[in-house]
Parts: sequence; structure tokens; C-alpha cells
Amino acid sequence: MTTKSAAKKETGQSLPLQEPQAKGTVFAILIAISFVHLFNDSIQSVIPAIFPILKESMNLNYTQIGWISFAINFTASIMQPVIGLFSDKRPTPAILPIGMGFTLTGMLLLAYAPDYKAVLLAVIFVGLGSAAFHPEGSRVSHMAAGSRRGLAQSIFQVGGNAGQSLAPMLTSWIFIPLGQFGAIWFTGIAAAGIVVQSFIARWYGNVLRTEGFARKKAVARRIKPEVRNRIMFAMIVLILLVFVRSWYSTSVGSYYAFYLMEVFKMPLADAQLYIFLFLGAGALGTFFGGPLADRFGKRNMIFLSMVLAAPLALLLPYANQFWTAILLPIIGFIMLSSFSITVVYAQMLVPGKIGTVSGLITGLAFGLGGVGALVLGNWIDKLGITNIMFLCGFLPLLGILTFLLPTDKTLNRWAEENGAEV
Repeated sequence: MTTKSAAKKETGQSLPLQEPQAKGTVFAILIAISFVHLFNDSIQSVIPAIFPILKESMNLNYTQIGWISFAINFTASIMQPVIGLFSDKRPTPAILPIGMGFTLTGMLLLAYAPDYKAVLLAVIFVGLGSAAFHPEGSRVSHMAAGSRRGLAQSIFQVGGNAGQSLAPMLTSWIFIPLGQFGAIWFTGIAAAGIVVQSFIARWYGNVLRTEGFARKKAVARRIKPEVRNRIMFAMIVLILLVFVRSWYSTSVGSYYAFYLMEVFKMPLADAQLYIFLFLGAGALGTFFGGPLADRFGKRNMIFLSMVLAAPLALLLPYANQFWTAILLPIIGFIMLSSFSITVVYAQMLVPGKIGTVSGLITGLAFGLGGVGALVLGNWIDKLGITNIMFLCGFLPLLGILTFLLPTDKTLNRWAEENGAEV
């Protein structure tokens, strides 16, 4: 009996399926998956971009707007971990173009939606498309990363954040002149996404066939109960930090334009430009955050992204129009610099479950943001938008909880003790 067989018999355990690793960093695939992430999230950003149009044309209140945001984000949140768990057990490249097909269907429905219920159905389709894309997209990024996982995840995530940053500009360029029917243009983007996804899926399938998908179980030592408990606690803390960051970002992305219009009497197009500054700077922060985390540590960057943004977020409600334009992009750059890092950190925390963990973290980023949007919309209707924007400024202070997370060195030690690869 071999050592592996003996160990397996002794422990009675097996590790999760191991993903094949591409040799070296495959930048062509990373750039392609980043572009598709841009397509996916720019389409998803249509939903908040069209809020002002829907609010006026369908006479919606803030709570109803919150329900629309909740519908798309919660759909993506629930389904991402499910798809990630499935793909960890059975990688399926075809999920990538199929998911974009759901997105195309959602945008077609949105363009012709005659009422509020039809809008909710349309955004659920878009949410399902996003849920299908993110876990498998993150896996492709992981497979193409080689040894540069922080950089690879940043390249992947910067496409998504860049797509989200387009939301305010879409309002100005498309929805103000064309109204709700402007959503029809994004069916073309979805169709282009299906073409690129088909190319990526072909590469993905070739890697699975060439490298082989190891269904043999690797040997693992039994994880000590105290370590397992610490891993579970760390995941809960990380999810809480994702929730805080997502809630603050949602408060700016979904409602801050209304705040600017009320406080500074801005026209909608000008208010959307300010939101673009926040989200566009956040996309840049996402790109630079990964390489910085590779050098200075992932936990350190998660902590700095929250704590450094906190005093600026507290100052923002007191800023005049000029300083608001200065503070918003700085806050966006700092806070969203940890967007990709939290995904890589979670993958280190639970190695071997790339799809499940990525779906859990990125799914929660959208889903918890949807919960936040729903709650904020209800509070704004009751307390006023100025008061709620002031209260949101305190959210980044919770970044101090990052000190409860284990260090990168501790995560590497746990992985070595349990025979896993991070």
C-alpha cells in the first residue's frame, strides 16, 4: 500500500477537487475575461443608471427603487455560491456563454417592460446572468494567473468595477435622451459578450483536457477543531467587512445622485458625473490594490482600504460642491482597492474551493449591497436623504474589525499543515 493510500485510509478524508493550473500567467485570457467582466457589470450597472428614469416614468418611491436593486443583487447573491459549488465539483465551461444569454434576455425584457413587475422580472434575469458569470470567471482568472494571483484577480475585477463606473454616464448618454427603451442597446453588448465567452470557454475546456481534472483525492491531514473554528470565524468577519464596504458603495452608487440634486440643486446629468468620479476612481483602486497586496500583505491592504477611507467619508456630508468632487474619487479609490483582495484572501482561507468561495464573496458583495439598498431606500423615505447620507459616513469605521482576521503568514501556515495549496 502506498503512503498516499495509507494516509487516505487512516484519515478517511479527501480534499476538494483540484483545479488544473495553466503554466505561467496567460495575459490574453486575463484581458479577455476582464473585458467580459466589463460587459457584464456595465450591463448590470444599467439597473441603477435607469433608477431616475423609472422613478419619474413609473412614479416610484425610494422603497420601490430599493426593491429593484434588491431583486438583482439578491438573485446574484443566492445563485453565485450555488453555481460556484457546482463548478468546484464539475467545471462546466458552457456556463459562461449561457449566463450571458440570461443577461441578454433580461435587457430585452427591460427595454419593453410596461410596468413595475415586469422591471423586477427583467432585473432577475440580469441577476441570474451575473451569478453564472462571476464564480466561473474567477476560476478562469485563477487558472490563468500562474503565480501572480493578486495581479490576476485585479485584472479580472478591474473590468467589473470599470463597468460599474459607467452607470452614471449611461444615464447621461443613453437614458436621459432615450428613456427606458435605451436598454435595448445593451443586448448588443451582451451578444458580444457571448462571442468572447465562447472563446474563453474553449480555452477553459482545453486546459481541463490537457492538464487533466484531478478526481483523485489529495492527501490531507485532519484539520484541528480549533483551526477549523478560527477559519469559520475569519470568514464571518470577512463577510461582515464585505457587507460594510458594499453598503457604503451602494449608498453612493444608488442614492448619492439624489442627494446632490437635493442639496446642491444639480441637474441629473451633473449629479451622475460625480458618481462616475467615485466609481471610476474605485476601478483604478481595484487594479492597483492587487499588486500592492502581493507586496505588502492582503490583510494589511483590506485594513488600510477601510480605515484610510473612514475620516474622508465622515467629512463628505460637510463638504461643499467643490470638495465633494475632490473627496468622492479619493474615497472610491481607497475603499475599492480591497475589492479583488478580499476574494484572494478568501481563496487563501479556504483553498481548493475557488468557485464556492469566489461566489460567496462576490455574491455577497452584490447581494448584501442589495439588502443595503432596500434598507436605505426605506430609511430615506422616512428620515430624508440628507440624514441617511450622514449616517452612512460612519460605516467605514467598522474596518477596524480587520484586526480580527488572521495574517497572511498564518493562512500560509494553516495551508502547509493541512497539505493544501494556496
